[in-house]
Amino acid sequence: MKTSAGFTLLEMAIVLVIIGVLLGGLLMPLSAQVEASRINETKKALDEINQALIGFAVTNGYLPCPAVSSSDGAEQTRVAGACPSRIGFLPWSALGVSQVDAWGRLYRYSAAPAFTDSVTKFTLASTGDITIKNDNSVANIATSIPALVMSHGVNGYYATVAGGGAPIADGSATNTDEDTNGSGGTTFVSKGITRSTAAVGGDYDDIVVWVSPNILFNRMVAAQKLP
Repeated sequence: MKTSAGFTLLEMAIVLVIIGVLLGGLLMPLSAQVEASRINETKKALDEINQALIGFAVTNGYLPCPAVSSSDGAEQTRVAGACPSRIGFLPWSALGVSQVDAWGRLYRYSAAPAFTDSVTKFTLASTGDITIKNDNSVANIATSIPALVMSHGVNGYYATVAGGGAPIADGSATNTDEDTNGSGGTTFVSKGITRSTAAVGGDYDDIVVWVSPNILFNRMVAAQKLP
């Protein structure tokens, strides 16, 4: 009498459970790897944008205005040399850089009026008006900043996707530092990514870079564009 060499339903169920557990353990690290890759990609792009802004200033003697719209990366039309707004989308086509971060969302750009006027242009005496904090209740990281570029990170709260539409709604009640970055003011927060809602300033995943006035002035002097 021959016995069956096949699996019983119970044995097959156990095997499937084991496979499911193993796959679940693999998928979580894979998801984390994808997220880390996108963060690094965005940080690299922001560094390139920072250099492009300095290069623009060296060539023109001033920094660019924000973009015309979410679909047009040209600069806004100036009025007597001045930008009509100081914060908006990055003017990607004017700079020759990527329009969106690794999540497909437009970069946010803010520039001090003292550095964007194409008539008066800026000098070594010019002072920016942007302040960078490491959270809402601790000391400043940097002050008198000429310009800043930001990705709204993994969650994308306050960001606009390529092609336009309404900004992504804020889905957290505790992310006060991200609220500061989305407020459209002259104060921004730059700190490490955290998922903790109990952290000072709450959960946070924005990625922020800014143009250092010292580096900008040094590049302008080296290019004999200042003083």
